[in-house]
Parts: sequence; structure tokens; C-alpha cells
Amino acid sequence: MEKVKIGKSELEVSRICFGGNVFGWTLDEQQSFKILDAFVAAGFNFIDTADTYAWWVNGTGGQSETIIGKWMKARGNRDKLVIATKVGSETREHPFDISKKHILKSVDESLQRLQTDYIDLYFTHFDDNKTPVEETLSAYNEIVRAGKVRYVAASNVSPERLVESFDVARENGFPEYVALQPHYNLVEREGYETKYAPLVKKYGLGVMPYWSLAAGFLTGKYHSEADLGKSVRGQGVRKYLNEKGLAVVEALEKVAEKYKCQPATIALAWLLTKPFIVAPIVSATRISQLEAMIEAPKIGLDEDDLALLDRVSY
Repeated sequence: MEKVKIGKSELEVSRICFGGNVFGWTLDEQQSFKILDAFVAAGFNFIDTADTYAWWVNGTGGQSETIIGKWMKARGNRDKLVIATKVGSETREHPFDISKKHILKSVDESLQRLQTDYIDLYFTHFDDNKTPVEETLSAYNEIVRAGKVRYVAASNVSPERLVESFDVARENGFPEYVALQPHYNLVEREGYETKYAPLVKKYGLGVMPYWSLAAGFLTGKYHSEADLGKSVRGQGVRKYLNEKGLAVVEALEKVAEKYKCQPATIALAWLLTKPFIVAPIVSATRISQLEAMIEAPKIGLDEDDLALLDRVSY
């Protein structure tokens, strides 16, 4: 199984990252263990979660980290995995918060739920846009020096605050972000490619796109509003049921037929051709969905495939 380094870090990961937002939501503990077992059995080692997953179920979250922690303890495989989690998200009980006080409290809670001594990659999940960058990075400096976190990264941070974070880190000797987790896929290109891709190149960031399959739209199971009831996330793809979105799905199905695979596999393979993309983040609730994910790194899209997908997705 091919593995690549995340940005300027020493973390080596597989080319697909499993998104843990489904744990404790659409998958219970037993089902989560089954999916995780299959994922690592296929040679993958990269798992992403957040301290607040799945807050929409209980208002606070913590279920995903708890399930992953129990699974790692049961399997004794912590040293073979790269675990990413996040801090700063909003829940029903607290707003976005990346203050030093919140980070220092949250990291210990995440470590306890994950039943581990360290987190490989710790993300600013959402920027509260009020905490001084220096305060946030000083907290990261403290937990990295304490060995609680190996590397820090950014997700929903504006380009301006991202640049400021690098300036402040270099001025103060604080840890620099090594990765970015943006919203990026075949039907959501402009934001990342115009605002973030230049910064990714400038700072050498490893990129792990979230919503890599556009909330399931790029799996090809949604062709009309009548299909929206096929999933609990169906209403979230209604906005893609337009001329452009349907053209993208049609192109994915055409290329997938050529390679005898699923449209989702092609959507992920397309992402993997882009510079600095380390591993798209994807969730699965069934083994059949997982199989579509893990086939993506094996697909070598040719120039005609890429030209078609680029044309319909711009």
C-alpha cells in the first residue's frame, strides 16, 4: 500500500482517510468496529474525527472519538495508525472556540476518549475569528511540547488568518500548520482552487479534502429529487441537482464504466491527481461503500478522463 508524507511532517499515511463522523451516528459501536477492521485490513492507516462528532445526535459529541478509542484499545493497533482529530467546532452547548483555555481543556478530553497518549494531527476545526492567532498557536506550542500532539493543521480558517498563522508561528517559534482540510470535490472547486491552492503551494501543506463525494452526490445515486430519500443526507445534495451537477455525475458514470468501478471511485481518483492532495476524507457505512473508496488509489486516470471531468466540473 502506497503511503505519502503529510506536508512537511514525518507522518506517512495511506491515500484515503476514513472520516469518523459516522461513528455514533449512522453506525453504532459494533458496526463501526467492523468498518474500521475492514479499512485497516485493506492496508489503510489514516482516520479522521473531531471532538464534537456526533454533536447533532446528543448536543455535545464525543461519540466518534470514544468508539475509535475503544476500537484501538481492543485491537492494540494505536502505533500502526495516524489519528487526526479537531478542536474549535460549535455545538448546541458552546460556540466556536479556539481560545487557549478551550484548547488545553479539549485536547485532554480527546486524549481520554481516544485512550491514547498522543494525537498525530490536531486541527483547528473552525476559526472563531476573535481569538488572537498568537493565543491559539501558543496553546498548540504548549501541547506539542508536552507530547500530547505531534503536528497541528487547519480546516475552516480564512486565507487571511491562515497567512497570519504562518507569520505568527515563524515570529515566535510556534508550530506551523502542516496540513489543510478544505471543502473540495468535483462540484465544489472554485473556493479551494482560487483562494487556498496558492497558499497550499506556498507553505507546502498536505491537503485532505472533506466532503470529497459532495455528501454522497458523487456516488451517482442521486439523479432527481425522487432520489433524495435514499439517505439521511439526501436533502444536503438537493443543491447539486442542476445542469452542472448532473453533467458531472454522467461523466463519472461514463469513466467508471471504462474502469469497471463505481462513480465514487472515479471522483476520488480525480482528487488524487491534484497537486498536494494527500488523502481525500471519505466515510462509509457499508462494506460495499468502503470497497469503492479503497479502489481509488489504484485507478490511473488518463488525459482523456481528466479532460472530460475538468470540462464538466468548471
